[in-house]
Amino acid sequence: MIVVAVLTLVLLLGALVYLVFSLKASNEQNQQMLELAEMDKLEMQNEYESFARQYNEMKTQVNNDSLMAQLEQEQQRTQELLEELQRTKAADAAEITRLKKELASMRQVLKSFVAEIDSLNRLNERLESENEDLRQQRQQQQQRITTLSEEKESLSDKVAIASQLDATGIYVKALNKRGKEAKKVADVKKFQIGFAISRNVTAAAGNRTVYVRILKPTAEVLDGGGTFAFENRTLPYSIRKDIEYNGEETPVTVYWDVNEMLVAGQYRVQIFADGKNIGGGSISFEK
Repeated sequence: MIVVAVLTLVLLLGALVYLVFSLKASNEQNQQMLELAEMDKLEMQNEYESFARQYNEMKTQVNNDSLMAQLEQEQQRTQELLEELQRTKAADAAEITRLKKELASMRQVLKSFVAEIDSLNRLNERLESENEDLRQQRQQQQQRITTLSEEKESLSDKVAIASQLDATGIYVKALNKRGKEAKKVADVKKFQIGFAISRNVTAAAGNRTVYVRILKPTAEVLDGGGTFAFENRTLPYSIRKDIEYNGEETPVTVYWDVNEMLVAGQYRVQIFADGKNIGGGSISFEK
């Protein structure tokens, strides 16, 4: 009987020791699982926080109102799930599993937003590049128009200069009452001015009006009774003559009858046509 009792006691002690070690091992295992669950929860929390930051960054990259509203909605949803995760205990396996599924779903949504924004950015870059090309084309066209306008203006100026009439072979004679050249100023009864309008094939053919001014030594004009336009002002003329010009050399002779007392000195002659001074000459008298 004593042997049986001893054996029974030994067995009980062995069972107790086994039970103690089993419980200790189970507690250690449970502690490890809890630690793993906490780490898993922390990783999920970090990922939720990363999603929230990415949504915030993406909102700065878009200017589409509809897309902006979607981003704000998803960012708000991310924040709500993050708060739920923070309130959930790591040991609550069912709730952690649900939040993991939500996290996976949100990961896909975030990827779709990244792809959409990337596509929009590429489109905007292409449109900006096209707009820049169009702007440069407009600038080039405007430059060409400006250049053509300047060339046209320059050509017009050259044509205007080329078509300007020119008086050559100008002479001024003072005639006495017999039609002979007067030697003294007191004998002058008439001025004779002769010249030729040079040949110019670029000048338009047609009627022309030639104005001649005879200036006394005092710079006063021997008056012919009228004025003509010249460089935004009017000038008095001594003689006016209408001629027909066909582009070939055209001789012109005009006369001015003296109707006042002349003084000794230099008398200058100016010839105008088409609003231009086309030539001049002079004659002098001693006392």
